Amino acid sequence: MTEETPGFDEKPDVPSDAAPEDAAQAESADKAGSAPAGDVTDVALQAQLDQVRTALNERTTDLQRLQAEYQNYRRRVERDRVTVKEIAAANLLSELLPTLDDIGRAREHGELVGGFKSVAESLETVVAKLGLQQFGKEGEPFDPTIHEALMHSYAPDVTETTCVAILQPGYRIGERTIRPARVAVAEPQPGAQGTKSGSDDDAKGAKASDEESGGPEEG
Repeated sequence: MTEETPGFDEKPDVPSDAAPEDAAQAESADKAGSAPAGDVTDVALQAQLDQVRTALNERTTDLQRLQAEYQNYRRRVERDRVTVKEIAAANLLSELLPTLDDIGRAREHGELVGGFKSVAESLETVVAKLGLQQFGKEGEPFDPTIHEALMHSYAPDVTETTCVAILQPGYRIGERTIRPARVAVAEPQPGAQGTKSGSDDDAKGAKASDEESGGPEEG
């Protein structure tokens, strides 16, 4: 009985009468049969790597979208907060406008004196801190978006519709108008420009006639 010698791999059976070239071809075929196993492993790893990259790109896109949505949400909340604050302040200050009008009339008539003057000035300071701004001045052009015309007249010394008297000042908070300025307006005198142009034309015509005749006739 023949014992196998440990430590030697079995080789493919090759006929004893085979040529050395046949033995080499058999050994090469054996090696070629075992090579594709490594290639399959590399392909599997590459496929897994591609899947991981795809999943990473999807998660990155999701994260970027969530960040953009969160930023938009914060901007909307801040905008709504400012709007609500302005509306609340406008509602409160609207109730104080008649009192501010009384203070203004008292100041115009010289009645804002003593303790009443201190209280009035304190109230005006508080409403100014809340963002209330007064507007409306005599001589400024009439703007229907911020002025309310209560009186109308014509004047020869204006070239456009102009506020000639402030009957009640206007008030705004930021860009929000809570009461337009109530004013008296004046427009240019109808025909004033035409009359002036006609007079100039008459004067020019008379001068041209005098030049043609050699000057004005002496009496």
